[in-house]
Amino acid sequence: MSRKNENRIPIYHVDAFTSEPFKGNPAAVCLFGYPYEDNILQSIAAEMNLSETAFLRNLEEKPFKESQLFSLRWFTPKTEVPLCGHATLATAAVLFQDIDISANEIFFETKSGTLTAKQEDKGILLNFPSHELIPMDPNQDLLDAIGISDFESVQFSEKMRKLLIHLQNEEILTNLKPNFEHMKCVRTREKIEGVIVTSKGRPPYDFISRYFAPWVGINEDPVTGAAHTVLGPYWSRILGKKEMLAYQASARSGELIVKVFSKDRVGLIGNAVIVSKGELYLR
Repeated sequence: MSRKNENRIPIYHVDAFTSEPFKGNPAAVCLFGYPYEDNILQSIAAEMNLSETAFLRNLEEKPFKESQLFSLRWFTPKTEVPLCGHATLATAAVLFQDIDISANEIFFETKSGTLTAKQEDKGILLNFPSHELIPMDPNQDLLDAIGISDFESVQFSEKMRKLLIHLQNEEILTNLKPNFEHMKCVRTREKIEGVIVTSKGRPPYDFISRYFAPWVGINEDPVTGAAHTVLGPYWSRILGKKEMLAYQASARSGELIVKVFSKDRVGLIGNAVIVSKGELYLR
């Protein structure tokens, strides 16, 4: 990609963690040959107005099709985030399905370290860091804002700033109607940027979840890969399983396979559909 043409940015709209268009979690993916200022990336993400926009930059001095190492960043319409699963899956799908890169495995340098994506029979396998939880006493005002009166346990991932609330059954989870404005006004001791609600699933699913993050401009995320880096180790201990089928019960819905590789790493396997592609003009 020449500097002369850098005012025209290849951009894709991809539905992740689904095999059907208009399901799963949509992400925008932008391909760059050169770095851009953060304010431009943030403006693009605000313009796209999706839960995340991924910005991919080639780190090798060769065409995208021949490269294997990339820089990857993710922005919501309001802020940059340190990890995003569905936008990473969307980016890998663009490279594998449209760019048709020659490598079977690709490497992303990110704020969460080096992440990998590999093509497998069941989909694209993402290798992510896993995140442990610590039990905590929940903030009652926050529970009230979400609409939760009873729960099995509440735990917190300090690194991911995500609160996990284990509910008694799937019906309670799917019927929740959070007050997102109230959630944003609640003051908590910990800095919370997202709330995961989860319960045991009905066959064929091992567990289900929903994810709320009004603090970063996402009231409810359709399918959240990063949340499953927390959910995977949690449900693995409860169920005694290293591989689980997960379902996120949003309006768009989506599913993924979660593999617990070790204490520190988790695998997410999902599919993605490229819905559209074009060019973004920067004047």
